[in-house]
Amino acid sequence: MPFDFVLPDLGEGITEGEIRKWLVKEGNAIEEHQTVLEIETDKAVVEVPSPKKGTVLKINKEEGDIAKVGEVLMTIAEAGEKAEEQSAEKPKSVSVVGVLPEEEEEEVLAAPAVRALAKELGVKLESIKGSGPGGSITKEDVADASEKGKKTEDQFGAMERMPLKGLRRTIAKNLLTAQKTTASVTGMDEADITELWNLREKEKKPIQEKGMHLTFMPFFIKAVYHALLEHPLLNASIDDEREDIIIKKYYNFGIAVDTPEGLMVPVVKDAGKKTILELAIEIQNLGQKARERKIKLEEIKGSTFTITNYGHFGGWFATPIINYPDVAILGTGKISDKPWVKDGQIVIRKILPLSLTFDHRVTDGVDASKFLTKVIQYLEDPAMLFIESA
Repeated sequence: MPFDFVLPDLGEGITEGEIRKWLVKEGNAIEEHQTVLEIETDKAVVEVPSPKKGTVLKINKEEGDIAKVGEVLMTIAEAGEKAEEQSAEKPKSVSVVGVLPEEEEEEVLAAPAVRALAKELGVKLESIKGSGPGGSITKEDVADASEKGKKTEDQFGAMERMPLKGLRRTIAKNLLTAQKTTASVTGMDEADITELWNLREKEKKPIQEKGMHLTFMPFFIKAVYHALLEHPLLNASIDDEREDIIIKKYYNFGIAVDTPEGLMVPVVKDAGKKTILELAIEIQNLGQKARERKIKLEEIKGSTFTITNYGHFGGWFATPIINYPDVAILGTGKISDKPWVKDGQIVIRKILPLSLTFDHRVTDGVDASKFLTKVIQYLEDPAMLFIESA
């Protein structure tokens, strides 16, 4: 009998994904393990392979739809089956770790003609409150919903309506989780990175000749890594269910990357074991993958601390939102020439604004301030990074 292919459990707590692109059509012959669609989760764009060889009978989700783990993506007729056969029994929500509890679906009351009109106009019936008998949805309800979606002005003036979907929807969901879950506090300070600036300028050209780009990020990572060794509570997470603080003994850095579709956070693993040059190469490669949406799921998992360099685009201080389940994030602002007191003299120096957001449930302001001071010490005396680094 036909096989109903459901969205499998993709791990990392992923419960749903948006259908980004179908790579097959109804009636197509497919091979086992052939990639049949791309689905965007709250972690990455994942290529989903078919578990069976056969013919695509029916595609149950359209591009842009949200599919939950266990929901039927498509129906496949295996070799030798008739294409018109359909599975009569609704499958249970299956994951690679077992059977998931079924969710009750709210029935939408709408005649076939109404459903056809909704599909034609791109209107989701689930979002409409029916005005017909028994709460059923009428053609007028669908037409009205369509017109509201296309309306370009309200009583105050012109406007544009954009769907919250894709990566932007994921970002919104994750940021809201972080805000609701953590007790966030932000501390700010400045670092005189003139010596680090000069060091980078000196080494930048020979490294560029090798096809690599040396940014300040590898130095930021190294400075934070050494500071975390003395302040381990900022390299942690919280097990809310057991009420435990989990101090990580490994150091994986999430690096915020701006992409055309929104912010992504690829992860540099075991940063403390890598040289400045190795970090520069890895950051460059991960950033390119993120911008091209070719990054793998395992490359954006497992961060223990996050750094966001918004200063590249301007701005001094900020209140970065924690990349949950991390408990801290460091924001680096725009490097500026500023008057600075050094050795009793007012001189012009390269000044870096720093903003540290931390979860007050895990540690206190004193520890966070000492941590930020230690980061500044390493950035102001970069020789220490090479003396103490891999």
